[in-house]
Amino acid sequence: MSSRDRDLAVEGLRANLRAARIPAREEDIERVVAEGIPDRAVVFRALLAAAGDDCIPDFLSGWSLAGPEARGEGKPAAGATERTAPASRTGRDRARREPAPWPPTIAELAPLVRAGAVSPVELTEQALTRIEEDEGRANAFQLVLGEEARAAARRAEDEVAGGRWRGPLHGIPVAVKDLLAMKDTVTTSGSKVLASHVTDHDAAAVERLRAAGAVIVGKTRLSEFAYWPGSTNPHYGPTPNPRDPTRDAGGSSSGSAAAVARGMVYAALGTDTGGSIRIPAALCGVVGLKPTFGRASLHGCATLAWSLDHVGPLARSVEDAALVLAAIAGPDPRDPRTRPAPPFLAASSPQDPAEGARRRHAGLSGLRVGVPRDLHLGAPLQDAVARSWARANRALEQAGATLVQIDLDEIHMLRQVTVLTLGVEAAAHHAPMLRTHYDDYGQFCRGRLVAAFTFSAQDFLGAQRLRHWIRGRWDAACRRVDLLSLPCQPGVAPLLDMPASTDLTNLFNALGWPAISVPCGDGEHGLPLAVQLVAKPWDEARLLRAARVVET
Repeated sequence: MSSRDRDLAVEGLRANLRAARIPAREEDIERVVAEGIPDRAVVFRALLAAAGDDCIPDFLSGWSLAGPEARGEGKPAAGATERTAPASRTGRDRARREPAPWPPTIAELAPLVRAGAVSPVELTEQALTRIEEDEGRANAFQLVLGEEARAAARRAEDEVAGGRWRGPLHGIPVAVKDLLAMKDTVTTSGSKVLASHVTDHDAAAVERLRAAGAVIVGKTRLSEFAYWPGSTNPHYGPTPNPRDPTRDAGGSSSGSAAAVARGMVYAALGTDTGGSIRIPAALCGVVGLKPTFGRASLHGCATLAWSLDHVGPLARSVEDAALVLAAIAGPDPRDPRTRPAPPFLAASSPQDPAEGARRRHAGLSGLRVGVPRDLHLGAPLQDAVARSWARANRALEQAGATLVQIDLDEIHMLRQVTVLTLGVEAAAHHAPMLRTHYDDYGQFCRGRLVAAFTFSAQDFLGAQRLRHWIRGRWDAACRRVDLLSLPCQPGVAPLLDMPASTDLTNLFNALGWPAISVPCGDGEHGLPLAVQLVAKPWDEARLLRAARVVET
């Protein structure tokens, strides 16, 4: 890399900031230069040149229409638009300290609620009590909606008693990330900029939770504007890991993962732009599901990057995650990214656990699972992570799947594409607020947004060309497999205020493929480990079947 190329990149950064009228401080620019961001721009341009000129930008490829629904293999998933309110809690470490009066999962609890054996009002009171008891240690909630939750629970109880049961989420306490709009509440997005921002509508995912009868007990913490794979937040503090308060819960859906793991709620919604559902789920020992891009509407969800954002569930089991996703999924005319897609959840689940296990295992017969030969990481996996991954793969094999070694040599390029795309889209979205509220941003978030102005419009288009080129190569490489298996994190939860790694997760935001993080044993210091399974677009059904085997 020549010093001339680097100097030109720095000049481009300053010119782009001036053109955008961003009042960047000189020390912020110097910090960006010291961190080597201009060097990344030079390296990226070399990567693009090496790829050649015969690739078109990804947004011209129409890839999101290439799922099963485009071939006529399924009907649109049902959507809903009714309303309800807040509530919830029940978790791993809490379950070890005191006997739970009710089953720990939604799938087990729902039939009892339907039969009137469990009261939504009692569930909600238990959730609110646990939040009150633990929130001082957990820092999981930005906002607790006690009265609204109680009112929603009473409505749910009356409806169930009157024979108007809406489905498995009816009367179940849940939470939503404070990136999702809820009518007449403040949606901070983890920021000081929006600390008084009262929204006048519900996000689509919130509408659908309400329509399913879920009781929303509150809104959960996140890193500032969700732009950090850890819980660090300069305005509202970090969220400690439920297993060890000296360790981080991961991010950016920190509060959602911690609230589920601590037993404060049965499930929570998060968002995922580079791993922000799967990372905290993995580090906290719960299930995190990022659906196919376009499976669930992002209407009413604060943007980080338009082409990378996803909304999805964090839950205590794979089946619970599936039930929540089924409730929020479906096309939405207010979000043109959504698509009609085939259903992925069976109409009913077997009540006999042994029969359920037999069905799940039988479902993997003939399944081909791709295992990458090289993850192209800068450092080796921790030994416990490698053993956990191997254990998960053996479980899949014993359930009837065939493991296939596969080469995904473009992993390092796809990481670069994702980071550049995320930075440029985030900077474009935040530019108006940066002009007027520059000093209200925390140093780290502000620095990342300033750094993105290093890249030009040509760089961004080049990233979309590489994205399409890699998508084609991975589509070809994965033709002989149905799923991919890889770790979710290279190690256990980092120390508090330290970031987790996005190296194994952000790949599938760029591709839009569905991915799930499933707990798979414990590592160093008794901290959770997880495996990540990835399917092709719109194939959540197969993904969930395999995930249940790993979970079992």
